[in-house]
Amino acid sequence: MNNIISFIQNLRWQDFIDIVINSYILFRIYVLFRGTTTFRVMLGITGLLFFQQIATALGLVVTSWLIQGITTVAAIIIIVIFQHEIRGVFQTTRWKNILWGIPKSYKVTPSETIVDTVFDFSENRTGALIVFPGKENLYSYIQRGIPWHGRISKEMLNTIFWHNNPVHDGAIIIDGDKVSEVACILPLSERKNLPSYFGTRHRAAVGLAEISDALVVIVSEERGTVTAVKGTNIENIKRKQDLTYAIDLHLGKKNERGIVRKETFQLSIAAVLSVVFIASIWSNFLRSSDTLINLEVPIQFKNRQAGVEVVEVSENNVNLQISGSNALLRSISSDKLYAEIDLENVDIGENSFVLTSKNIQLPPGISLNQITPSTVNVLIDSIETKELPVQVDWIGKLSQQLRLSSAYVEPATVRITGRSLILKKLKTVYTKKVSLDIIEKSGTIFAGVAVDNPMKIAPGQNETVKIKYNVLDRQ
Repeated sequence: MNNIISFIQNLRWQDFIDIVINSYILFRIYVLFRGTTTFRVMLGITGLLFFQQIATALGLVVTSWLIQGITTVAAIIIIVIFQHEIRGVFQTTRWKNILWGIPKSYKVTPSETIVDTVFDFSENRTGALIVFPGKENLYSYIQRGIPWHGRISKEMLNTIFWHNNPVHDGAIIIDGDKVSEVACILPLSERKNLPSYFGTRHRAAVGLAEISDALVVIVSEERGTVTAVKGTNIENIKRKQDLTYAIDLHLGKKNERGIVRKETFQLSIAAVLSVVFIASIWSNFLRSSDTLINLEVPIQFKNRQAGVEVVEVSENNVNLQISGSNALLRSISSDKLYAEIDLENVDIGENSFVLTSKNIQLPPGISLNQITPSTVNVLIDSIETKELPVQVDWIGKLSQQLRLSSAYVEPATVRITGRSLILKKLKTVYTKKVSLDIIEKSGTIFAGVAVDNPMKIAPGQNETVKIKYNVLDRQ
């Protein structure tokens, strides 16, 4: 179960499409070639591949190598020896049906065609002997005739029972929608209670029906009557619908739905096995071709709350050791990989994050082996606003005859926005430097507030202040 879950988790959408396409191709091969010698040989090759996997798992190097060679030769044999059969499948199948559609594997006997022809024989006084086999094998009771394998049609039946045809006196064997053999000789009945007008055809039909489960239909050449014989029951048929009913009842046309259900079940099993087989090949391919590489990826942050800033990170990049198939590793773009740290529940100050596979979003089919470094320290701070008093930053000296008696700043305080850890340490802010060298008398000047990064004046706050100062003469 864990292997199945792991398989699904490692499945990319490209892999899904790949498996679906190849499974459908394998299923179509089954649909087109089922029942052929080519398909049986292909099953044999599949079995060899299965045994090769077992031999490889057991460490049987020579056996594995030998089976691999045999399967390679067998693949060539299919193409060379069975080329006529393969060509025949494609020639008798429309291109649309090659890609789509499922031909019926079972053959339905065209009873209406046979019945119409039989009653035409009755009108024309053409003798006929037609055998519909049951479940038993008839060839142990009859003397086999000439193989025919022709598809049933009125024209073909008329040709077989034409009075100048050398095979017209024998019986024909119906197999599905074809006449499998003609000119067959049936065993004669030894019953004494048969009507005196029964000729050789009728006695042969009764003889076969007595010892088998076959249905035999006879057309009398002399009287033009139609007779159906099964078991010990002999019935003269007057209407077409009665003969159609007898044939359909014998052939089990009522069970045709069961046949369809059986074939649908077989096709469903074939479809499932095709998917399982291709998925197994895909899984084995990934496991057998794992490669180990190292990638350096950046660190990114998610769920960063408003008013929170990442002040300092111990590492801007981490090194990933990953493994997977060459094809998957080649498809990875390093600029799309990153280590992600969640800041949703962080504390103000220094936080340590241990990186695991949950922090790395790798494509399906790629495994994470190691992260270096595995721990990242992040300094987190919030953005706050604090009102601080403003002091004048005097530089230089007044003239020796003057002295500064007082200085007032308007406004006396300003609001500063910045990181809380820094604001906690600040008790006051200063103006930009104001030179005393140029002051000769009392007056007013304007100076900007000096704020170092990452501090800044709060929005809506004037960045300059007015300084009123008084200067007195020294006495």
